[in-house]
Amino acid sequence: MAGKKYVVVLGDGMADEPIEVLGGKTPLEYADTPALDRLSRLSEIGLVHTIPEGMKPGSDTANLSVLGYDPKVYYSGRSPLEALSIGVPMKDTDVALRCNLVTISGDEVPFGKKTIIDHSADEISTQDSGVLLEAVRRELQKDDFQFYTGTSYRHCLIWGRGEVMELTPPHDVLGQEIGPYIPPEPFLHMMKKSYDILADHPLNIERKQKGLHPANCCWFWGAGTKPALASFEEKTGCRGMMVSAVDLLKGIAVGAGMGVAHVDGANGGLHTNYEGKVQAALSALDSGYDFVYIHVEAPDEMGHQGSVERKVQAIEYLDKRVIGPLALALSNKGMAYRLLVMPDHPTPIRVRTHTAGNVPYLLYDSVLQESHSWNYNEKEAEASGNFIPLGHTIVNKLLEK
Repeated sequence: MAGKKYVVVLGDGMADEPIEVLGGKTPLEYADTPALDRLSRLSEIGLVHTIPEGMKPGSDTANLSVLGYDPKVYYSGRSPLEALSIGVPMKDTDVALRCNLVTISGDEVPFGKKTIIDHSADEISTQDSGVLLEAVRRELQKDDFQFYTGTSYRHCLIWGRGEVMELTPPHDVLGQEIGPYIPPEPFLHMMKKSYDILADHPLNIERKQKGLHPANCCWFWGAGTKPALASFEEKTGCRGMMVSAVDLLKGIAVGAGMGVAHVDGANGGLHTNYEGKVQAALSALDSGYDFVYIHVEAPDEMGHQGSVERKVQAIEYLDKRVIGPLALALSNKGMAYRLLVMPDHPTPIRVRTHTAGNVPYLLYDSVLQESHSWNYNEKEAEASGNFIPLGHTIVNKLLEK
């Protein structure tokens, strides 16, 4: 492996299903992706299954797989990984939960009859979200319940001496009444109280005046215990760097002993700092890192929003503003490298949430280039006949193990 560099570009939730308004194509097929088209004809493509049987499809389990960690061995819950990212001190007896600031309907109906309008409150900024979480913290925080600010709408609650319970992600029930999915006590009381605190908060009144969704309720999910990941460097022999705006991915990196790049303006949304992510990756490779993982959240967020147009745009941004410039820069540097492009899981527009289907991968080697006529998309990846049934082994294929 001496001298060779390894890069993963992960388009979160990029895989999808054929969509009628796109002429029966998936967003990946339909999008204008000249960089991926060029690379695909010099690469191996195929399908990989990232979600172990019996586990829920999520960015937590799927990204662990892509990094070579079998989720059946290493997964202890989503929120604990995010807690690592924001430096939350967890005891072995603590349970971490994701605390989303979501938008629920403001109509005068019983709490359980309200519906989830938006799981991200219009991709609320970390600054605005922090103000609202502080209002919640002042009234609800106590010894056994500690709130910690994360990124955008994604925050963390530590429950001292808590218990792990099955809780529903808000993006799984968009547009539905919340009653059947509300967590049990003590979280039901905390959710109701958070709505009382936030519904008429001045910042939310201002957001509504601007045409933005108010972040008017806390939603708790993703419960888990303190994680224990093996060192990425010891597992692979590579020094790894994570480039992501999302606390979950940063937390996985922290737990695995990888570096974490800070990119100004990276926010997990459609209009993120794509160019800054490329520069951070190149700087890491120049400074002695062997492996860089560039995670782009935008396709997943657009899938949750149910926006065909914006999901296509997210894929085109990934191609033109990440993959194209990255490949050109690496070639100009004369680096020998291997590049893996893939989603972690599908987030189909039809269901607006994650599914456990196979996802397409593209594996390019700057030295051992192949010659094919295919393009990178779900249909042609399946037609290639290449299939990796255990997602956590794909990193070994990237690293030529």
